[in-house]
Amino acid sequence: MNNKQVLESIRGGLIVSCQAFPDDPLNNPYIMAKMAVAAHKGGAAGIRANTPEHIIEMKKEVSLPIIGIHKAVYPDSPVYITPTMKEVDRLVAAKAEIIAMDATRGIRPGGIALERFFDSVRSKYPDQLFMADVSNLAEGIAAQALGFDIVGTTLAGYTPYTEDRPLPDLDLIARLVDELHIPIIAEGGIWEPSQAKQSIENGAWAAVVGTAITRPLNITQRFVAALKGDVARA
Repeated sequence: MNNKQVLESIRGGLIVSCQAFPDDPLNNPYIMAKMAVAAHKGGAAGIRANTPEHIIEMKKEVSLPIIGIHKAVYPDSPVYITPTMKEVDRLVAAKAEIIAMDATRGIRPGGIALERFFDSVRSKYPDQLFMADVSNLAEGIAAQALGFDIVGTTLAGYTPYTEDRPLPDLDLIARLVDELHIPIIAEGGIWEPSQAKQSIENGAWAAVVGTAITRPLNITQRFVAALKGDVARA
């Protein structure tokens, strides 16, 4: 598929995030690929995946477009979602149709600002689809101006200046849709089908759901917390 076809294929659909934390018992390329198969059979329009190894394994099993990220921790930066060119290169080699990265105001490894970093990325890969993971409206506007193809609400509630935002941030989705002319993908804190539906009704191009579908450990913890009366955790 070309870029236009990729975007059209996910429009109005559900993107399932098949990821696992490092200490999760399901954190394995083979297992995550099977998660992608289950999502595909369930009607998902796309997959979001972490690391080239997982993406390569998934592509053996499903033909859905993949939003690829590569989480990596560097000691001099809070940015960990595809933070440097090294991670971008590896995602391109793994043939991720869309590459997502942190597009918040955080400074990247080596003291590099997003503007300088993305200019280099876009110059190196002019035909690659790139998604900006943002936490607020200003970052979404800036991402569009920099040349990102898609903006996602992935980091709403996860930056120090958005910690108080309710999730999913339906208001942010609607405001981004009103302000920008590129696709807006709803992501972050979607636990219920009704919330995914509301995101699309608010104008989102697609909705990403992860933990509520593909993380049994977290789902179990949520049920256990509810049974114990821990409303905050549930």
